[in-house]
Amino acid sequence: MNTRAPSNPPQDDYKIKETKPQLGERWPHGGVRGGGWISSDRVTSTYDLVEQMYYLYVRVVKARDLPPNPVTGNCDPYVEVKLGNYKGKTQRFDKKTNPEWNQVFAFSKENIQSSVLEVFVRDKEMVKRDDYLGKVVFDMNEVPTRVPPDSPLAPQWYRLEDRRGENKLKGEVMVAVWMGTQADEAFPESWHSDAALVQGEGVYSVRSKVYVSPKLWYLRVNVIEAQDVESEDKSQLPQVFVKAQVGNQILKTKLCPTKTKDPFWNEDLIFVAAEPFEEQLFLTIENKLTPSKDELVGKINLPLTIFERRLDHRPVHSRWFDLEKFGFGVLEGDRRKELKFSTRIHLRACLEGGYHVLDESTMYISDQRPTARQLWKQPIGILEVGLLSAQGLLPMKTRDGRGSTDAYCVAKYGQKWVRTRTIVDNMSPKWNEQYTWEVYDPCTVITIGVFDNCHLGGNEKPAVGNGSGRDSRIGKVRIRLSTLETDRIYTHSYPLLVLQPSGLKKTGELQIAFRLTCLSLAHMVYLYSRPLLPKMHYLHPFTVSQLDSLRYQAMNIVASRLGRAEPPLRKEVVEYMLDVDSHMWSMRRSKANFFRIVSLFSGLISMSKWLGEVCQWKNPITTILVHILMCILICYPELILPTTFLYMFLIGLWNLRHKPRNPPHMDTKISWAEAVHPDELDEEFDTFPTSKPQDMVRMRYDRLRSVAGRIQTVVGDMATQVILLVGLFVLRHPRFRSKMPSVPSNFFKRLPAGADTML
Repeated sequence: MNTRAPSNPPQDDYKIKETKPQLGERWPHGGVRGGGWISSDRVTSTYDLVEQMYYLYVRVVKARDLPPNPVTGNCDPYVEVKLGNYKGKTQRFDKKTNPEWNQVFAFSKENIQSSVLEVFVRDKEMVKRDDYLGKVVFDMNEVPTRVPPDSPLAPQWYRLEDRRGENKLKGEVMVAVWMGTQADEAFPESWHSDAALVQGEGVYSVRSKVYVSPKLWYLRVNVIEAQDVESEDKSQLPQVFVKAQVGNQILKTKLCPTKTKDPFWNEDLIFVAAEPFEEQLFLTIENKLTPSKDELVGKINLPLTIFERRLDHRPVHSRWFDLEKFGFGVLEGDRRKELKFSTRIHLRACLEGGYHVLDESTMYISDQRPTARQLWKQPIGILEVGLLSAQGLLPMKTRDGRGSTDAYCVAKYGQKWVRTRTIVDNMSPKWNEQYTWEVYDPCTVITIGVFDNCHLGGNEKPAVGNGSGRDSRIGKVRIRLSTLETDRIYTHSYPLLVLQPSGLKKTGELQIAFRLTCLSLAHMVYLYSRPLLPKMHYLHPFTVSQLDSLRYQAMNIVASRLGRAEPPLRKEVVEYMLDVDSHMWSMRRSKANFFRIVSLFSGLISMSKWLGEVCQWKNPITTILVHILMCILICYPELILPTTFLYMFLIGLWNLRHKPRNPPHMDTKISWAEAVHPDELDEEFDTFPTSKPQDMVRMRYDRLRSVAGRIQTVVGDMATQVILLVGLFVLRHPRFRSKMPSVPSNFFKRLPAGADTML
């Protein structure tokens, strides 16, 4: 029985809403009024897709001639910038009287409640209170305003004053203070007052950041043969296999069917590798002694940089490699560590540059370019996205006994990831940050996710259902670029919908603005006739199991590399953005896809019903008109094609009225998320392998068999209807065969699909 949670909001609350934020305006000659500019002939980030926000910037450059502590004779200086209740601290230097920080602090103008800015220079003490070295005070009324593209404000030296500001002290500090907007080049590197949490003496801050995915390659290792393979037992011929390892990826060849000293395999092993190549290819030949015991015959480590980089399907030269093997047995004594000649292995290995390494689902792919930069085409457009704000976010953890959320946004398109600063303890955060991407294909998707930062320190406790120490998912938005009108600014509020074990939940709304600027309309139209992926995917395709395994490895590599950045883009964030669990079984998704297929054939079903009514004379006027049309077409057969195309053209014009003005968003009905059974949700969120009791697993297995049986029956009925067409297609003349997909097929695959609105 289908149920729906009574607490769910109405259906209208799940739809996107058009907003009218006060965005900046583009200047007529390339600049932007209110905080941004265009720096080249092509469109770049202009900050005209965000609301203008003013910040007080304080750049602390360095200090000189600071007095040492009279007791220790040393000075461990740092600077504290104070504006009302907001404080920011620089890094501390040990035993340095002339430190250099070059750090920028940004205070939101909306939160300024003080008329003076104080810059303190202090000496860190381990036992007592930090020693006071002096301060500089700035009157807020005297702070200049700088609007890009003005020249940067030059810092100046200021003498330190005592606490009352009456006497000058020894030492000087170089500081620059100005009022600016988020278009200032100092904005990304700044410590922000609304993005920092002060706990005692520690300051935890997460700035905005731009990340770049590592350049991924497919490593193809063709294991051909080996020579002079010997087992430890000289009286027995070995039966061996090859094990290859790159990082955490381990693949094995099949066991050689015969026992011989010269085994032959000719198998391809495919790995994913990332530049710069930190891992090596580790090869071992092992002899199968028993089903549970293998004997090491030889090994070798090969750096990936020695392999050829192939851009197409041309042959690659093979090479022989000598494997290492060490002596065995106690009787050999010191000769156990002596390197002995063991065997040779014949390999044909290369780094494939003609493929696109898939690290995301093909349904929501954001980049289709091959790995090799030599094969890239010119961009066809520019995508600009303004991450404005969020509204009504749910509390994701507790702080001081109350609900709290420290929200930040992550956007991913192509190889470029961006992350906004974290707004601390705010259910309606405002980011107003703008980013730009080059577009190489319109049939791509940008993904924007909202997360709660759980790594700020302090006494935060994750809410129920969230893993401790992991950034919580608040929701995400997908936008397919082919559904956008070029040079139009879209400003919408997107509901953040998350499917949880308890049901569908709205966790807030995300306000964004975006614009797609077309650089080459002809090239954009031409792309609709091209295959979705590079041609190597069609000339030498991978199997489905290979693609699933390689995508999983690629995601792990991307998550590992981005996790090393500072601040890190954590694994749980990367996995959520890349849909790591999209391959898992779900009864809900299966139902949704089934009804999508039904809707696809609904037109044919309606046509057959209409034809049946015509034959039954249920509407005599319609039947008579059909007779007249049939007679005309029989008498004038040359009108058949023009009439057909005219009918299709008129139908297209009629349906143009219903063309959506806004890009599609998550559709809860198509996703089958509102009427999903609780047990099906529990199954969807089950672990792999399952952690449920045996009786429940048996029930779900029987249910799966029942569904599969019905699908098998439907597929069988469809097969009997289309077997003739399939047979004619399979038996077509070689002249009409090609590994590359046809132009109509490419055009159809690039059209927006219902998959874009699936949860």
